[in-house]
Amino acid sequence: MDNLLDTRQLKAFYQVAHTGSFTKAAVELELTQSAISHAIKSLEENLKCSIFDKVGKRAVLNQAGEQLLQRTHKIFKEMQDAHLDIQHLNEWGRGRIRIGASTTACQYILPNVLREFKESFPKYSISIEPISGNEGVEMLVNNQIDIAFTLQPWMENRVDFKEIFVDEMVYIVSPFHPWATIRRASPAEITKQKFILYPRQSYTYKMIESYFAKDNISLPQALELGSMEAIKELIKIGMGIGILAPWIAAKELKEGKLVAIPLGKRKLKRHWGIVALKTKRMSLAEETFTSLCKTFSEELLATTETSTS
Repeated sequence: MDNLLDTRQLKAFYQVAHTGSFTKAAVELELTQSAISHAIKSLEENLKCSIFDKVGKRAVLNQAGEQLLQRTHKIFKEMQDAHLDIQHLNEWGRGRIRIGASTTACQYILPNVLREFKESFPKYSISIEPISGNEGVEMLVNNQIDIAFTLQPWMENRVDFKEIFVDEMVYIVSPFHPWATIRRASPAEITKQKFILYPRQSYTYKMIESYFAKDNISLPQALELGSMEAIKELIKIGMGIGILAPWIAAKELKEGKLVAIPLGKRKLKRHWGIVALKTKRMSLAEETFTSLCKTFSEELLATTETSTS
């Protein structure tokens, strides 16, 4: 970084190059001719070469000077653009929001949220980063995202969690599965089932594993998939049973292509919400995004309750 060029020296160089005169450059920049001469001399010492030739009373660029002038045009253009960009950020309604979200939220909730958000903040730059497990917290801490829409982190004191909704996990089976007829799961048959579950590293998988461990039940080896659509399609054709929240399969449940069955007397509930750093205050845009997530989540859950009742 020691060889960076001084912008004040570049300004002096730029004016001399365009006027061909140290005196005229001094007038333009409201400096003394001595100050201009000193700036050019310091610039040449930094570059370790001369940049002007003396032709009569005119200062004429030599080859090194011509090349430097081309670069100077680009440098000043970048500086002007940077200034404009920062000014735009100060204008009402401009900015950026970087969101981390689970793939499930990305697929089923965020499309409606983002469409509505874009109407309120049309000049905002929006980026979405799919996250799983504890990735959201680490990305917040590393300033890679601004907020995360995900499940409540476990044992984490670096972030605040603002709850959006709570869902309940249930068995999701094909309508041709024996449990679909009796509308309940047979505890003795659980370990004999083929399961299609969330990936092992996900919060949800760990929650499911912990739930059954309390009853001393070890789930058999499961097919793990990160795509909810793929899980549902495999359940439909009888490849196994899933453990999902009903809102993820609302359409299929309503059409009778899948059937929801309670896990048992104990409930397995997940808490969804917005995660943000404790040390950072939410912006208006982030507060609006949070409010929209709550609105559309409530609508989705209400629709699911209607379709499964």
